Amino acid sequence: MSHDPTVNAGDIARLAGVGRAAVSNWRRRHDDFPSPIGGTANQPLFSLRQVEAWLRRYGKSYQVSLGDRVWQRLKAAGDLRLGELVAEAGALLTVGESTLEPETATLVTELAEQHGALTAYEFLVERYLEAHSRQLSVTRDDIAALMVRLAGADRGTVLDPAAGVGTLLLAAGDSVRVLGQDLSDNSACIAAARLRLRGVQAEVVAGDAMRHDGFPGKRADAVVCDPPFNERTWGYEELTGDPRWEYGLPPRGEPELAWVQHCLGHARPGGLVAILMPPAAASRKAGRRIRANLLRAGALRAVIALPGSDLWLLRRPMAGERPPSEVLILEATEDLGSVEPAWHAYLEDRSDQTVRIIDLLADEVDMTPARHQRRDDLGRAFTEARDRFMAAAAAPPDLKVLDEPLDQPMTTVGDLIKEGLVTALQAPPKMVADGGDIPVLTADDVATGATASGRTAVPDGLVAVEPGDVVASYSSVRVMAEGGAVLGPHLTLYRVDARRLDPDFLAGFLRAAGGRATTGSSRFDVRRTRLPRLSLDEQRQYGTAFKQLAVLEDALRETAALGQTLIRLGLDGLTDGHLHPHSS
Repeated sequence: MSHDPTVNAGDIARLAGVGRAAVSNWRRRHDDFPSPIGGTANQPLFSLRQVEAWLRRYGKSYQVSLGDRVWQRLKAAGDLRLGELVAEAGALLTVGESTLEPETATLVTELAEQHGALTAYEFLVERYLEAHSRQLSVTRDDIAALMVRLAGADRGTVLDPAAGVGTLLLAAGDSVRVLGQDLSDNSACIAAARLRLRGVQAEVVAGDAMRHDGFPGKRADAVVCDPPFNERTWGYEELTGDPRWEYGLPPRGEPELAWVQHCLGHARPGGLVAILMPPAAASRKAGRRIRANLLRAGALRAVIALPGSDLWLLRRPMAGERPPSEVLILEATEDLGSVEPAWHAYLEDRSDQTVRIIDLLADEVDMTPARHQRRDDLGRAFTEARDRFMAAAAAPPDLKVLDEPLDQPMTTVGDLIKEGLVTALQAPPKMVADGGDIPVLTADDVATGATASGRTAVPDGLVAVEPGDVVASYSSVRVMAEGGAVLGPHLTLYRVDARRLDPDFLAGFLRAAGGRATTGSSRFDVRRTRLPRLSLDEQRQYGTAFKQLAVLEDALRETAALGQTLIRLGLDGLTDGHLHPHSS
């Protein structure tokens, strides 16, 4: 790792606190901007030291945190070794040994001393996942937590035979014994380090679980799995006579059914399996026989449609137990919150969302949730979606059109800050918004109006959000209706003196100025935002209009999503006869 640490355009933008467009503009306008020293024409890499020198020369504010310096040192070795080095950093922080170069190891150790080993390592893992988002498939946090709860994987022994970087196993908490395996040596090492830094009793091994099972003969209380989809080289030829195929030899093109049986083979009698599957696995003809056998044996208990995939819930049959006569089939792509109540209702034999197994066996054993949505529910769902669509509509403000713009005395946000009417606060330069008990407001939350979705465990230097605060990201501005969270990365908070300044008035002018900022500007300076000097009553009139526009924007976002649902339900209902056009 003797190369200069490198940065891409996105890294430079993050360090300088500007957008990527500003970095592109610097490259065009300034002949002395550092030339790329690597990468490709579309993704050039620049020397970090040269970029720092250029930013200093032109008086551009920037900050290279210790975390960024560690990350750039790791990246300097190239993308092919990045996973290996992140894994070695985990080994250094957990067992005190690694093959990292001394200078890099020292920086990693300093980062851990400054922020704590867990926070430091999660920062590096987060950056690694961002850099390899196309190569690494990571289960959504909310779906991982749901799978753990449904499978009862928060107690006893839990196994994930396709663990990746440990997302599902981390969701199981620290009161379980964890077994994990992954094909990638680096991913297995990263998962092990993440678990150990949380104090979880974990055994994570590397290897191909299909060909070289890392835990032969071991049974877990629960198995959770998000296996690779459509992997045709899973070992069909050499595993034809494998004893795991209790329910039938998986066809060559159905590797996911091999994973299902592998997971069932590792569950104790009565133990549950939660596994994500491609939607086509519920209906493909090649897998019909295995699906039928799973149903007959009482192993397959539920197929639940989630965003992008189906969740299969299975239970390893106990000797002599009578298999159920019905299976839960649920469409939950629009509402994850409906899954747990439906599952518990099924377990308590009071569900109205089941399908008789005998009917499935008499047909094509097609378990596609959309096909089995209750027909009376479809009509009701269409009506409810239509009503929600109509209710979500919002009226624009009633604004007077003037022949000439008003000539008003103006001020700037910078002047308001100097006068004490506004206090500007920023989140810590670097923080890990993943894990812990402290809710963190993220840029996405600000953009969508959602509640705080991030979490952090480090209380030092945090900025608490209060009702009435104006929070801004690079692209969004919102007046907060509630407090209780802390400010997340890349956000700025503007707290007004409510006796003299209306927060919606300020937010409206900030939002307008941000929208007018051109891509050619080197940096949008919020403090230069101009706004009129008005009485508090006049400000509130403007604030009400700005607030109506913000509500309208949120309503348009919501109606767009509801409109897609309405169209899908309308098409389904009209084509299967459960909806009919009104007679003219």
